[in-house]
Amino acid sequence: MPLTEQVLRVLDDALHLQGRALHFDRSTVLLGNLPELDSMAVLALITGLENHFGVTFCDDDLHSAVFATVGQLSDLVEQTLARQNE
Repeated sequence: MPLTEQVLRVLDDALHLQGRALHFDRSTVLLGNLPELDSMAVLALITGLENHFGVTFCDDDLHSAVFATVGQLSDLVEQTLARQNE
């Protein structure tokens, strides 16, 4: 399964979107566009991504810009996976 699709599944689960996220693409705006994406949901999303992909995000990498779009969130996961596989 492609990485972005996996991110969308975790996003859908963490925010309880009932399948809505599965229709998003890399350009879909998240921050400011999804009322479900509040501070508590961000924590659930980070935890969900870490558990799903078996990664740990660096605190320095977690800033509002990475939650701006699906693509930016997917890029964060991809970069973190690459760093951990070095």
